[in-house]
Amino acid sequence: MILVSACLAGFNCRYDNSNKEDAKIVRLVKEGKAIAVCPEQLAGLPTPRKSFELSNGKVFSEDGEDYTDIFTKGAYETLNLCKKFGCTKAVLKNHSPSCGCDEIYDGSFTGNLIKGNGITAKLLKENGIEVISENDV
Repeated sequence: MILVSACLAGFNCRYDNSNKEDAKIVRLVKEGKAIAVCPEQLAGLPTPRKSFELSNGKVFSEDGEDYTDIFTKGAYETLNLCKKFGCTKAVLKNHSPSCGCDEIYDGSFTGNLIKGNGITAKLLKENGIEVISENDV
């Protein structure tokens, strides 16, 4: 079983209530080969919600509020689902402070990208889950 970012499966769960639907990901979910999850919603954040970025391992909103604990909660909830469903692989939305895989926004809210992983991507990798971005499907 594969875990996928819910926004890639067409769910309007991004911070701005939109999605990043990817036909290949939708097909995997419809075929029962993948489960769609939004770590930020699992953490209890509403949709729509503030925009967030990672800076020095912490998650901040654009107004400077620290949301690291909330994002960490969502990451652990996602890891628990991986374990429950036997997911060994995850396809996550690139650049996200939760799901970003190998490349994230730099925390300046200016669109600059840096090497790094979102909170959920990092935790899944640390626990032996293969994590790739939608660009690698």
